Amino acid sequence: MSNLTVRSPNIDVAAMDMPLRWLGGDAFRTQVFNALSLSFPIGERYFIDAVRAALPLIGDAELAEDVRRFIGQEATHSHLHRVFNARLADQGLRNRVEPAAARRIRATEGFRLTSKLAVSAAYEHFTAAFGDIVLRHSDWLDGASAPTRALWMWHAVEECEHRSVIFDVYRAAGGGYWRRIGWFLYVTLVFALDVAVQTVDGLYRSGDAFKAATWRQGLRFLFGRSGVAARTIPAWLDYFRPGFSPRDRGDKEALRRWLEENRAWFERTA
Repeated sequence: MSNLTVRSPNIDVAAMDMPLRWLGGDAFRTQVFNALSLSFPIGERYFIDAVRAALPLIGDAELAEDVRRFIGQEATHSHLHRVFNARLADQGLRNRVEPAAARRIRATEGFRLTSKLAVSAAYEHFTAAFGDIVLRHSDWLDGASAPTRALWMWHAVEECEHRSVIFDVYRAAGGGYWRRIGWFLYVTLVFALDVAVQTVDGLYRSGDAFKAATWRQGLRFLFGRSGVAARTIPAWLDYFRPGFSPRDRGDKEALRRWLEENRAWFERTA
């Protein structure tokens, strides 16, 4: 029996309060989160396609059920972030990530399934690490309205919940260590570049790119004591362990506690 739940958040993304600098007026942090959101739908579609193609190779009934529920969770994420991204378009932002990602996907259509799964597992490691961070240190979402905060926390929770699914599918499909690490290094570079380009473009279009305060915010968020580097490097290094498993990471109690305290945001589950 799978432990994954496909939830339906009771969040009207199209109507929620979302000012231009929706993270408490912090322009840099806002545009980093916007960049992540703009990258999610096409990435989640790629992950869904990869694990769906691998389903015939999975002999474990529980893992196959995990895959089906993983697909349900990712499809819901993709839908709500497309609505969120439409709000960003209304603010004058452009999605620079999706066209570039679409070109990369077309260029790699003929690659082995294990390589596609390795790419997907690498991205999922980053999203699960992000989920761990916001569950343990929710200050990254300080200043967001209650519905916006709930949207991002719900996404973080489910990334933590299904953190091992693609990794397990990769192993079941015969994927090995060096393929996993090679594609992880590739994804690290591409993901960092995509987020950086989209963030700078968002800052330019929001009118914040040439303000000294914006870059002070950026240095603090990226390299401060509670910043991106300090909180993500340990998870990044962990992926290189030959015996690495996503199941070894994460705070299940923090996840359970958030769901229990915020059940009002979910109108139904499937």
